[in-house]
Amino acid sequence: MQSPPTPQTGGSRLERRSIDFVPHAERHGKPFGQFTLWFGANMQITAIVDGALAVVFGADAFWAIIGLLLGNLLGGAVMALHAAQGPKIGLPQMISSRAQFGILGAVIPLVLVIIMYLGFAATGTVLAGQAVSQILHTGTGAIGMVVFGAITILVATLGYKYIHLLGRIATIVGILGFTYLAIRLFALHDVGAVLGTGGFEFPTFLLAISLGAGWQLTFGPYVADYSRYLPANTPAKKTFFASFLGTVIGSQWSMTMGAIFAALALPKGEGFLDGQVAFMGKLSGGGAIAVAIYFVIVVGKLTVNTLNAYGGYMTVLTSVSAFTRRTRIAPWTRFAYVVAFIGISVLIAVLASPDFISNFKNFVLLLLMVFIPWSSINLVDYYLISKEKVDIPALYDLNGRYGRWNVPSLATYAIGIAIQIPFLAQSLYTGPLTKLMGGADVSWLVGLVATAAIYYPVAKKFQNPPADMIYPADVSEPLAEPATRS
Repeated sequence: MQSPPTPQTGGSRLERRSIDFVPHAERHGKPFGQFTLWFGANMQITAIVDGALAVVFGADAFWAIIGLLLGNLLGGAVMALHAAQGPKIGLPQMISSRAQFGILGAVIPLVLVIIMYLGFAATGTVLAGQAVSQILHTGTGAIGMVVFGAITILVATLGYKYIHLLGRIATIVGILGFTYLAIRLFALHDVGAVLGTGGFEFPTFLLAISLGAGWQLTFGPYVADYSRYLPANTPAKKTFFASFLGTVIGSQWSMTMGAIFAALALPKGEGFLDGQVAFMGKLSGGGAIAVAIYFVIVVGKLTVNTLNAYGGYMTVLTSVSAFTRRTRIAPWTRFAYVVAFIGISVLIAVLASPDFISNFKNFVLLLLMVFIPWSSINLVDYYLISKEKVDIPALYDLNGRYGRWNVPSLATYAIGIAIQIPFLAQSLYTGPLTKLMGGADVSWLVGLVATAAIYYPVAKKFQNPPADMIYPADVSEPLAEPATRS
């Protein structure tokens, strides 16, 4: 019986791994690192905008905050369940989707994930570019976007350890900056006067829940990317709660401020709605303090944008490798992937910025429709069907256990998307059942529950999970007993 190698604590900080399995000897870190990463990634201006949207589109500020909290709790729990998979499987999140959809079949949700990464990277670049431009006094947001994109490329190329280091920095910077802004907010404005003045309306309350849940659920396709280096014997419960608390506390703090900002701006139709970055700079008091707040904005956005770029290049690589069969790439190839990804996102940001708030709301809600079924299938399969056991070598073998295409799973995924359509409340389309419910969008909840209910019996019949966790042959097992292929 072979004992697991001692995880590395030193060595090069430049990441060598990509979509390949992380050997047990290279595992490192503590679950608390998941807390600081996700807290720091959510203490940022796009989360503030997400919270503001609930008020902008009709919710009372008080009920918007409550709805956002419920959404963050529900979506955060799903997100954290994905995070808990990382230490056990030692792989990026979307590679594990091959166990549900087949090696080639997984490319279908992967393409949608790439679009998601680009969308969030672009919308984040709009606001971060404004902050960079304020710091550099460039006078144009486009220059700030390009500068911000270049910094994102640097951190994403360096890889995992630097991303976690950035998360720790963002946590400290975010707490200091957002605490100062909160003090200024309550000192300069009668916040109580805008809370609870509009009354409770069920449709807008559900919209707030959807915004909070949608924010969290869209982390699902890449959250395990940042827990996969943890030792394989890390308790899943610790990884779950570290990720859950970090993402919920950070996002709720930001979204609460956004809801209040929007409520204060609505009576006059100015302020936060006219320019989110400028509003926060003005609230800070201007001068050197404003520059410090712009720096806080940049650090927060850099953290999450780096997650998008890092996850984006690995998702593209995962898609390509389904056909090329290659799992390892040279550093220059990683750099090329990241540059291409960020270049496209900056271009989108420059073109889309005039209608940023409206486009972002529609983008977030639309993403729910395509990612809820994926998330439901992945979690049901991992926790209820496979019972946390994966045949990792088979994830790279077209002729292995998982095969090329898993038609039953792909059909369930399509049904999970289609079943949400009657419940949608989008600017481009409102489902007939949504009208009967007064305009409330519950499509995400319907998709989550219905897909799980459909997939479970299908998976029980058609899936072929291993009896034990199967690691690559040249990697020592982290468990007491050796795993055998079944």
